[in-house]
Amino acid sequence: MVSRAATHTPMEKEQQHEVAIVGAGIAGLATAVGLKRVGLPSLVLEKSPELRAAGAALTLFPNAWRALEALGVAHKLTPLYQAIERSRVTDLSSGTTREVPFSRTNRGDTGIRSVHRKALLEALAEELEPGTIRFSSKITSIDQEGSSPLTALHLDDGSVIKAKVVIGCDGVHSVVARWLGLAEAIDSGRSAIRGLAVFPEGHELINSEALQYLGDGKRAGLVPLNSKELYFFITHTSTAAEKEMAAEAELTLIEVTENLAKDFPPEVQTAVRHLDPATVSWAPLLFRAPWNIVLGRIHRGCVAVSGDAMHPMTPEIGQGGCAALEDAVVLARSLARARSSAQLAAGVEGYTRERRWRSAGVVAAAYLSGWVQQGGNAGVWRWAAKWFRRRIYYRFIHPRIVEAIRGYDCGDLPPAE
Repeated sequence: MVSRAATHTPMEKEQQHEVAIVGAGIAGLATAVGLKRVGLPSLVLEKSPELRAAGAALTLFPNAWRALEALGVAHKLTPLYQAIERSRVTDLSSGTTREVPFSRTNRGDTGIRSVHRKALLEALAEELEPGTIRFSSKITSIDQEGSSPLTALHLDDGSVIKAKVVIGCDGVHSVVARWLGLAEAIDSGRSAIRGLAVFPEGHELINSEALQYLGDGKRAGLVPLNSKELYFFITHTSTAAEKEMAAEAELTLIEVTENLAKDFPPEVQTAVRHLDPATVSWAPLLFRAPWNIVLGRIHRGCVAVSGDAMHPMTPEIGQGGCAALEDAVVLARSLARARSSAQLAAGVEGYTRERRWRSAGVVAAAYLSGWVQQGGNAGVWRWAAKWFRRRIYYRFIHPRIVEAIRGYDCGDLPPAE
């Protein structure tokens, strides 16, 4: 069900707003909620005709739940999803299984929980006033007129939105990021198939336990959302034919069944047979080079990017959505007391300064984790990755990555004045 805030009304040819947010995904909606909580109204422009929930589900770590608590929506979701207490990682080439416990020790640590992406989007959208989100609003160009403090967003229906602050939350192929001059995202050479496996009579896995299997150039995972649904994924080395197959759910399921999942244990193959075709997606895994985040222009005056528009990353440490929620809290706090153009520009700069290094580090950790867990790309690199994974990565590096992620606290939001 779409929130009452998610409506579409005809727009005047030109409007002016305090803040315009491009994109109504996790980053965009969370940013709008955060700004509302500190007293800054915003307009969210979404090119699709409704809220989109591509990806079916996502796993939220404690750092994301702290952000959701600051945004005032965590209480809507935590009762619906059980915490994942541990992960079991099986290396199929050696037959060894390593248990990774997820103990709760830090402030506000509600554990790791996988949630329906649609439920998260709706929980955020419900916090917004009617008319905050405008659908079917595609940006064709962006410009700044002379010394004016306003940025103009030109839409494909001929209307123009002028705003003091513009935040691009429009994903990996962001129009705003391109306008800022950020380098395009890089193809990691890996792709992922994701979806929900639905068991009307209940699945047989432990609800508090995630399973992961490391194969030869492939990685599969099963994460329970509840007693009847599993979040399913397989990441693998990209192939030339996948783009054509990914366009049709039936071809995707055939490829998963007959090829990608055939060497994995029965639990994975059972999940494949229960996949809901409507939830299945297949896409290449893209990321922005960490040095482009640190050195690139992620803001210009009162225009900035957030979420995947700033830091697209591979999914191996489950931080894409989590980092977007952190961004929203940090941005809202940075703009909480800003009202003049100079204060708003300083707030945007403070936000990007705080998020650059954190985001770059998470992107780098995700890429390293994916390269190691999937076994490199080919030849000697695959052998080296396997050796590194068994001897060093899971013993010394992975625990530190997990702890750094889990322990991060983006902070709270001040009350609106």
